[in-house]
Amino acid sequence: MTFEKTFVKQKLDRIIDYLAETEDLFKLSDKEIKKDFTKFHTAERLLQLIVDEIIDINQHFIKELDLKTPEDFQSTFYILGENKILPLEFAQKIAPVVGMRNRIVHRYEKLDKNLFIEKFRKNISDFKTYLKIINDFTETKN
Repeated sequence: MTFEKTFVKQKLDRIIDYLAETEDLFKLSDKEIKKDFTKFHTAERLLQLIVDEIIDINQHFIKELDLKTPEDFQSTFYILGENKILPLEFAQKIAPVVGMRNRIVHRYEKLDKNLFIEKFRKNISDFKTYLKIINDFTETKN
């Protein structure tokens, strides 16, 4: 395995920065965020950026560990879970965030603002858990 620790560390650092921005934004109430399109679109973009960095990390691990090829971005979480990089239950819990990211990026359907803000705010701890798991795993390699 040839983990590019610097690559993974840079990705983790970006996620930490995005989470700090998200926490600043979430000092506002849901109502304040939803009524201000700039703030709402900032929340959308922050979720997209966080998930994009996570997907990059997942794909890097899959490539470097020569794991099975994922069918899509969501399955990268399941593959890491099946291979004990992420706890399987956690991988199953966090994987659907890709669907939310896809709805934002591709505008497949109208995004329910209430549900989006509620879920993002409620599940922000999952991103912090992901950071810790990946950082711990990376530190044990090489």
